Amino acid sequence: MRVRLKADGRIVEVRDGQEFPVQPSAVEPAATAAPDNSSLAVRDLRRRACLTQMEFAAKLGVPVETIRNWEQGKRAPRGPARALLAVIAHAPDMVFQALAKA
Repeated sequence: MRVRLKADGRIVEVRDGQEFPVQPSAVEPAATAAPDNSSLAVRDLRRRACLTQMEFAAKLGVPVETIRNWEQGKRAPRGPARALLAVIAHAPDMVFQALAKA
């Protein structure tokens, strides 16, 4: 399944050059949690990927302190980081593979 994150935060499936909304029931329940609403959601995403804070930070290209601040609730992901975490919630392997090539 190819997915695309739209500017308004929606995730759509791309088939034959057309976009189709991804239905919440089509996504596993754990992935429907909004990663930007809770520090526990960032921690959960990282743990589901079986990564330490340092490994997760390296894969995302951010300082480890950023991950710690998100997980401790001192700061919340915004803008591109928020969008990236939303995509990771739906397709972590594809995201990490794409980031590794960058």
